Amino acid sequence: MTDAAIEIPRYQLTAADGTPLKLAMARATRRARLRAFALVLPLLVFVVVTFAVPIGQMLYRSVHNDQFSAHMPNLVAFFAADETKGVPGEEGFAALAKDLDLSREERSIGEVGTRINYEIAGTRSLFTSAGRKASKLEPPYKEAILALDKQWGDPELWNVMRRASSPHTLSFYLAALDLQYDKSGAIVSAPEDRRIYVPLFIRTLWLSGLIAGLCLLLGFPVAHLLATLPLRYSNLLMIFVLLPFWTSLLVRTTSWMVLLQSQGVVNDILVSLGIVGESGRIQMMYNEAGTIIAMTHILLPFMILPLYSVMKTIPPRYYRAALSLGATPWTAFWKVYFPQTVPGIGAGVLLVFILAIGYYITPALVGGASGQLISNLIAFHMQKSLNWSLAAALATLLLAGVILLYWLYDRLVGIDNMKLG
Repeated sequence: MTDAAIEIPRYQLTAADGTPLKLAMARATRRARLRAFALVLPLLVFVVVTFAVPIGQMLYRSVHNDQFSAHMPNLVAFFAADETKGVPGEEGFAALAKDLDLSREERSIGEVGTRINYEIAGTRSLFTSAGRKASKLEPPYKEAILALDKQWGDPELWNVMRRASSPHTLSFYLAALDLQYDKSGAIVSAPEDRRIYVPLFIRTLWLSGLIAGLCLLLGFPVAHLLATLPLRYSNLLMIFVLLPFWTSLLVRTTSWMVLLQSQGVVNDILVSLGIVGESGRIQMMYNEAGTIIAMTHILLPFMILPLYSVMKTIPPRYYRAALSLGATPWTAFWKVYFPQTVPGIGAGVLLVFILAIGYYITPALVGGASGQLISNLIAFHMQKSLNWSLAAALATLLLAGVILLYWLYDRLVGIDNMKLG
């Protein structure tokens, strides 16, 4: 009998129910993935609803505003058919007259005027006044409307209305960057006395970086002390670190107002000790100093905790081994101990910096005019001026700046080197 005639039987591995093992394993893997997805699904929905959707709406709001285009259909149609810039002829004024009367009937003339007022101050009253008289306008409309107010013959006003006739615009990003359109439609820098947003962005980044640096200087020795003390003492001190989390942020901020004001506790102590005179009380409220002091105190635990969690894992024998090999205490600390704390430093600095950029309550209460951050101006446009598109543009630029800094940190230091514990 030859080898070719010998038939070797094939055996197939099967599960207990007789299903091929490969197919059974594939089904089990698929069921495990579905179970894992089902467990994660509530969190995913929560993140999408509370994080992704609001950010998406903010991004869209920053480039979309239909306050003018939705209520001025005749003028929008005229601008779409006639691309001539500047003051139009009778046809353009006729479309304006119809829309003013329509907006008056719909009671939307205030929204229309508000949209143009974002770019030309004082024009809201121009629209509301003309809207009240729109029903009495008769041809020739150009002459009749110009008789109401000569500002209707301003080419810049018509150029702004032409840009506002599109619901999508980059005007709010230009305003957020202290830029504007001139009368010819070119993009130029805003007048020097109206450049407020870029300096405020710079101040926000500067103060946030300074506060993060101060928190690092104050928090590093505290975290080191907590990590090296015996457990019974470190637990007691940890209570004092965590105590601010159990106290209302508003209470802590108002407490600093009591301490730092001109007739407050700190100045009274300095006067009683003779360090300063009665007339030389230090101004620590409603300026940058108040913002820095209060925010450093409030954000300090967010620096201490990451540092402590990293320092606690560093074996003390490394430092002692360096000393036994002839290194000075400073050399042993700087060359052996400090490099191992860099992940905690990175985590603490990045956390404090990002929190400081978006802080609102503390600068609003203790900062005054010179201690305000960009978040306070965003809140102003959301709550007072109701210019939500500009607020969204400012928030988007702030978000882009944070992402850029995060990317730079990853490139220079490495996000993998950042640890929270």
